[in-house]
Amino acid sequence: MLALELVVVLGVAVLVGNAVGQRFRIAPPVVLLTVGALLGFVPALREAHLPPEVVLLLFLPVLLYWESLTTSLREIRSNLRGIVLLSTTLVIATAGAVAAVAHALGLGWGPAWVLGAAVAPTDATAVGVLAKALPRRNVTLLRAESLVNDGTALVIYGLAVGITVGEEHLSALHVGGLFLLAYGGGAAAGVVTAWFGIRVRRVFDDPLLGNVATILTPFTAYLLAELIHASGVLAVVVAGLIMSQAGPRMVGAATRRQAEEFWSLATFLLNGSLFVLVGVEAQSAVRGLTGTGLTHALIAVGAVSVVVVVVRFAFLFTVPYMIRLLDRRPEQRLRRMGYRPRVVSAMAGFRGAVSLAVALSVPMTLDSGEPFPDRDTIVFVTSGVIVVTLVVQGLLLPGVVRWARLPRDTSVQEERFLAETTATEEALKALPELAADLHVAPEVVARMRHEYETHLLVVRAGGGEGDDEEVLRHDRHYTALRLALLAHKRATVLRLRDELRIDDTVLRQVQRQLDIEEVRLSRRETVE
Repeated sequence: MLALELVVVLGVAVLVGNAVGQRFRIAPPVVLLTVGALLGFVPALREAHLPPEVVLLLFLPVLLYWESLTTSLREIRSNLRGIVLLSTTLVIATAGAVAAVAHALGLGWGPAWVLGAAVAPTDATAVGVLAKALPRRNVTLLRAESLVNDGTALVIYGLAVGITVGEEHLSALHVGGLFLLAYGGGAAAGVVTAWFGIRVRRVFDDPLLGNVATILTPFTAYLLAELIHASGVLAVVVAGLIMSQAGPRMVGAATRRQAEEFWSLATFLLNGSLFVLVGVEAQSAVRGLTGTGLTHALIAVGAVSVVVVVVRFAFLFTVPYMIRLLDRRPEQRLRRMGYRPRVVSAMAGFRGAVSLAVALSVPMTLDSGEPFPDRDTIVFVTSGVIVVTLVVQGLLLPGVVRWARLPRDTSVQEERFLAETTATEEALKALPELAADLHVAPEVVARMRHEYETHLLVVRAGGGEGDDEEVLRHDRHYTALRLALLAHKRATVLRLRDELRIDDTVLRQVQRQLDIEEVRLSRRETVE
């Protein structure tokens, strides 16, 4: 019964938290964390703990796959060197710095490195939610970094735990082999999964079956990587990036619309639930420590939070300048970023689901049967750092963005204008030939040409190629009239159903077509 109650409570928390965030213009993750912490006071919910395998095997594959599908591969290629450095060198440096500070505060080296591995990676889902207002290049760098750095952190975590419990040995060859297996094996698992996924998708034309195959893709990639002890995170990311390139050529419109609606809702719910659960776990971790232990843990939360931010700032203000000294190529100069955007990127290093999963994955006992040293402290400090980075940095980031005065990123609008105008122009050129092949009547060709020419005029006027305000005004009036007529048609169909002149099945069939047209017109109106 507790599981059902938890589902209802999480759903209500996500609904209320996002509504409050939108109403008072507070980042929803901040509100959801607070709601989660408050829910931790409910006696029944104190028994509910988030198993790490749920995050690693259910939440992460879905969230990372969608992030990969919606990330620009072109931008990743052009910024690959920076992404690799951020997702490997920065993670190792952060884990080492945190381990040194934790050891100075009383943790043994093994638990200290476990803590460092837990808080070192940034979180893709938190970045996607809190940093989406940044220019495209900044968002791509942050999202790509957080998609890849989990693999580095998990290798460090595995070594630290293995050494602490007595299962691993430390040597340069062994560590290098683990990193090679994590990245090479993970990438290979992603490629193999994508290869099979492409072939499976070509078999199924039915939207429902095709989307079932899509849902299985991230879990299959993660499972395949785990079977060879590679990085499941990297496997999901690689599979998602490949499918983002292959999907548009082999997926039909109906399948794509259904998939986008499903993934949008699923990731929204999973994201919100994760933030609420982080708040619940943070409150639970407080109960696990009392007296002096709690005081030391609170000090550790503050110290580690400062360390992860300082190391990120130090990295972003040293390594890029070293690269500038070594690489003087003209194309490298074009990729250079000023200090203000660098400050924004440094402030956007949020921690989240992966950190929590790593901390909760720490075993309860050593090989000798003794309790794992400082496990409660590791969970508490990790939860605290997640809360601090999400709340403090999340609240400060809008102000930092305003201070940075980043130039307005118009590249997406410009490229969309290019795509729409070019596609429409070439369609008009191809119209006579296509009409002849299909033996279409001249009246139909004339009607289609008029519609496309009108659309091209509207696109050009909206894109700034002309000052034809009259065209835009007519288009807005046309859209409003179409929407009003659709509402009238819907009311008529509902009246016929209520009068028992048509069946509910017929209502749904007609309503589906009306809804599709209304959504298309509403989105068009929003964009304009």
